[in-house]
Amino acid sequence: MTIRKVPIEHLDPVRLLGLNDANLRQIESTLPVRITLREGTITVAGEEEAVGSASRTLHELVELAERGKVIEEADVATALGLARRNGDPPGRLASAYDGAPGFSFDRKTVRPRTPMQAEYLKALQEREVVFAIGPAGTGKTYLAVASAVQALRHKQVERIVLVRPAVEAGESLGFLPGDMQEKVDPYLRPMYDALADLMSYDKMRRYIELGVIEIAPLAFMRGRTLHNSFVILDEAQNTTVRQMKMFLTRMGLNSRAVITGDITQIDLRDPDSSGLVRIQGILGPIRDIRFIYFHPEDVVRHRLVRDIIRAFDQYHARQNGKTEDGVGTSLDPDAAESEAAREVVQPPPGEPSDSGARGPSL
Repeated sequence: MTIRKVPIEHLDPVRLLGLNDANLRQIESTLPVRITLREGTITVAGEEEAVGSASRTLHELVELAERGKVIEEADVATALGLARRNGDPPGRLASAYDGAPGFSFDRKTVRPRTPMQAEYLKALQEREVVFAIGPAGTGKTYLAVASAVQALRHKQVERIVLVRPAVEAGESLGFLPGDMQEKVDPYLRPMYDALADLMSYDKMRRYIELGVIEIAPLAFMRGRTLHNSFVILDEAQNTTVRQMKMFLTRMGLNSRAVITGDITQIDLRDPDSSGLVRIQGILGPIRDIRFIYFHPEDVVRHRLVRDIIRAFDQYHARQNGKTEDGVGTSLDPDAAESEAAREVVQPPPGEPSDSGARGPSL
């Protein structure tokens, strides 16, 4: 049995460990280790590999707490992911938050809750076109809307345009009553929800009436040129390549575009035709365009959402031999490398190795 100790007497235990040591229990539920806290020292006991991963996780969290952050469940999940990969430099979790912006609105303060959210917010500040790809619950749309509202408040743009493709999610809604706006409103409801969480209803309604904030289906974008605008295309996995081209070419002077989506929730009849799946191969060579990839450890909704995504990931792996965690190995270079590494078959002891051997699809 291996035992390692991590001193934390210089830290506020609640800030690091959570209520009732919930963060330690989360590590124990993920790794086969026993963790105890006594006299300002955390002791980890178990097999060498598991203890090593738990120790690396705790050191990442300690460094993050030393910088003043209250450790959340999402931080623990991210630190565990970094520790399991074992190839990331120490301190990556804490350094990822350096320089990340935070916003204070009428109703709440918005700050990154995972390192990838911090990278996303920095990209939204620095780049004019950003793609955010990953599973549900990672804050792709919400943080984009928050950045747009912040840019509007600081007069960096004159209006916000929120766009969604009007594609039914696997069920036919038939002919909806009302005028055109009333017909498309159900598809655009998540956009309204994000805005309502950041500003008062009266202010949001006034901005919409004045045209300062526009929420529209993707089909309404053709032929337009959007100057001085912060434009967000949500649910982009349900666009075709032609629609993606049409949207991106709407950008005018002093405009920014953010495209978000989850490639495991494509509602098109032909999922392979998704513009979001194919876009990196098309725009990858353009240096000023940034791609951000979220993974299940970045989920900040209910803790079960992360477990549900992983369960579906395993299901898809059994069904078709590839993982579908919201990013896809065809898009995220890091995920592609790790997936290739998992497929390498290690020969039994005593047998000649074959570096080209591959195991069966999972």
